[in-house]
Amino acid sequence: MTRLLAVIERDLKKFRRNPVVLAMSILMPLIYLVIIGNSFQGKLKALPIVVVNEDTGPYATRIVENLRAAAAGPETITILNMKDQQDALNGVREGKYKAALIIPTDFSKKVSRKSRPSVGLFLDNTDGISSETIRNTVEGAVRSSGSEYVSIRETGGEIHMRDINLYSKVDYYQSLVPGVVIMAIFLGAMTTGAFNLVMDRFLGIDESYLLTPLSKAHIVSGLIISGLLITTLIAFFILTVSMLITGIPFSGEIDRWITTFIVITLTTLGLLSMMFVIIGRVNHPRIVGILSGFLNVILFFPSGAIYPVASFPGWLKTFAKINPEAYAVDALKSILFKGADLAAVSHDIVFLLFFTLVMMTIAITVFKRTI
Repeated sequence: MTRLLAVIERDLKKFRRNPVVLAMSILMPLIYLVIIGNSFQGKLKALPIVVVNEDTGPYATRIVENLRAAAAGPETITILNMKDQQDALNGVREGKYKAALIIPTDFSKKVSRKSRPSVGLFLDNTDGISSETIRNTVEGAVRSSGSEYVSIRETGGEIHMRDINLYSKVDYYQSLVPGVVIMAIFLGAMTTGAFNLVMDRFLGIDESYLLTPLSKAHIVSGLIISGLLITTLIAFFILTVSMLITGIPFSGEIDRWITTFIVITLTTLGLLSMMFVIIGRVNHPRIVGILSGFLNVILFFPSGAIYPVASFPGWLKTFAKINPEAYAVDALKSILFKGADLAAVSHDIVFLLFFTLVMMTIAITVFKRTI
């Protein structure tokens, strides 16, 4: 334990003497939040919605056909049929679907009688862009299903869609906060831990390790723990400032903050361990600089931080299934916007824990304690 603490103390002192790295680790995620939050746009595809059609009449059939046309044409949505309303709503709450459209049993009858027919659209509005796209797509399909009864003025026979947000309003600016926190963790993982080892190797200081009784586990674990302490503090600072900037309300529920702490800690440990696997044998900081941009692109953008995973092409969806940042973003979105507890994000936490254990084991195994 004494040897491990010595490695941690030395690494923390080195980081404290380099305030520029600390400042950039804090400022860059906040700059990304401001710039991306005000400039990024995109066309969404393959957003999954579930349809519960309780009506066997012709007008309900038209709505489903119109939705299928939207799925086959612009491919904005993908449709899944379900019979049970509660299962559909649970699927939306669990993040399996982006929305649930409920067509009541008397829908076609009300259209024929012109007695204000309506359908219900339950939206996962934690992703503002996706929910607005689905709302517009479904509303067009619903209104056109009874177009022969719709006049310029609103009449009793006009079909209405009642859209219901399952959660409090989340705008695009706020939806970026989980991704910004994960970016802060990534930057912290790139500028601590294995990076300090690369700098020691570049300066020739790492040879001093050979004169000590430190094992590979001591060196790797010590550098990872010191990076964990620094990066976790930065991540929580970024989270707090981002919530203030975007207006996300602070929750007084201690269990949500504990769950957030677990997610951030596991994400940090996983990325720090992964960096040891990737750059543990690099001997020049310039290579780290090149790799950092590459790794940021392939991990951050396919994480669902700024664009829903449901709209990715198939091969990128497959990559997202093994991308630790995708699980971290999903967990933080659920905690911040859906009020999820530990059980609700357990699948994300299990993956992050497994990823961390695998990466740390590989990092210690492949670490080279020789010149």
